[in-house]
This record gives sequence, structure tokens and C-alpha cells, in this order.
Amino acid sequence: MPVVRRKPTTPSQRHTALLDQSHLTRKAPEKSLLLPSRSSGGRNNLGRMTMRNRGGGHKRMLRIVDFKRDKRGIPARVSAIEYDPNRSANLALLHYRDGDKRYIIAPVGLKVGDAIQSGSGLEISPGNAMALAEVPPGTTVHNVELKPGKGAQVARGAGTGVQVMAKDGPHVLLRMPSGELRLFPRECFATIGQVGNIDFEKISIGKAGRNRWLGKRPRTRAVAKNPVDHPMGGGEGKSSGGRHPCTPWGKPTKGYKTRKKQASDRLIVTRRRTKKQG
Repeated sequence: MPVVRRKPTTPSQRHTALLDQSHLTRKAPEKSLLLPSRSSGGRNNLGRMTMRNRGGGHKRMLRIVDFKRDKRGIPARVSAIEYDPNRSANLALLHYRDGDKRYIIAPVGLKVGDAIQSGSGLEISPGNAMALAEVPPGTTVHNVELKPGKGAQVARGAGTGVQVMAKDGPHVLLRMPSGELRLFPRECFATIGQVGNIDFEKISIGKAGRNRWLGKRPRTRAVAKNPVDHPMGGGEGKSSGGRHPCTPWGKPTKGYKTRKKQASDRLIVTRRRTKKQG
């Protein structure tokens, strides 16, 4: 999908680059698949701010997306390709033969009128969902489950895809977009193809106001604050902080590892690629 650039009639239009939405076939969402969504403004159930620089933004409705693909053996037809304000990928509205309607993440190459299905013994075509044990090596998949039956958790963002590398006993080896090699149970479901809306990364918002529409409030740099407000504040002239990056409460950030050990770490064969030092 092409990137639309406006004529530079204003400073913001000069740097704005948005996606052409002409390929979307439906503007209004399916009402039966909507849930109300209330913005928290970064506050918890006690009204205390736990996430800074959030608030405002346009009202949104949550779309109920079928990440489990548990309607096995029932053919479905793609009725529409729609925009979703809550994610980078687009959605495909499916009409099942039994009358049910469901949203799925739209992969590359899926068009209105295509017939897709989930289950076993299916052909390898975009949108079909099956167990990893049935996917041939070298195939690109998305919407991959970490645990059988839990629903897709891996490779759901625009343009992402996971490659099936090999099959080893009860596991299937997949290569993640980061370069990490990881084992998944053979029973985990995945959808064939790469997530669509690949050009999402080329968007340039062009102005601060567009960030406010997204619910992102302005953020003040730490070195621009006073010492009473941030450990990196103060100093004569324009200082660079004088210490390792940290939070307003002194905890290190930017490179400080916070990930706790997970039970699934044993399934990681090769860690993701890291930037070369120096």
C-alpha cells in the first residue's frame, strides 16, 4: 500500500507521511464484535497516576479478535478488510457458513471473497490456521500460540512473520523476527502468511497534535528538569545528565535488564541478535 505525502502547505504537512486507506473495504465496524473501551489516563483503580504522559486522545471501541481460531472445519469467507485503531495491523471480517462472524488479523495477500478455514489437512495459503506440526519448513506464519489452546500471542504486529525452521520431536523450531530461535509445542496453532499493513513503519506523524489524538501527552526531558524533580536535572548550562540514565526515582533504565526468568526460557535455543558494541 502506498505512502501518501501531502503538499507542504504548512510545516506539519511538510513532514507528514500517512498510509493510503483506499484498500479498506469497510469504514464502519461490525457492531456485534465491539466492546466499550474507557481510557484510564495512566491511572490505576485508586485514581493514582502509575503511567506518566498518557491521557486524552480520540475515543475508541475494542474489536473482539479471534486469536484462538477454534471454529475447526467450518469454511469462512472474507467479507471486509477494516481498520483497527487499537493495533498496527488491519482486520479481516469473516462470515462463517454457520452464520457466525469473527475478526482475524489480515495477512498479506488476503482479499475480500477469499475462502479460509482452520483445522487439519488444509492447503498452505494465507489466512488458513493449523497446528505447527502440519506446516512445512520454510513457511512464514503469524499469530502463533505459546501454549496450545491459549490463543495467539506471537507475531501479531503489522509486517511481522515467523519462519518455521525444523521439526524436532514434540517441538517445532521457529525463527522470530528478532533472530531468536525458539521451540514451540507441535500442537500450537498458527496462521499461514505474514501480517499485512507492512508499510505501517513508514508513517511519519508530522506534528505533535497527532500524538495527542493517540492519547500521548508531552514528555519533558530529564536533563531539562530541576534537581528536585529528577536526578538528572540541574547543572550549569546545558548539561548531559552526568550519570547513567535513570527514572525520576533513581532506578536505572536504558539497558537495565528487568525481565524475570520465565518457565519457557528453556525453549529458547538461540537468543535474539544484539547490537555490536563499539
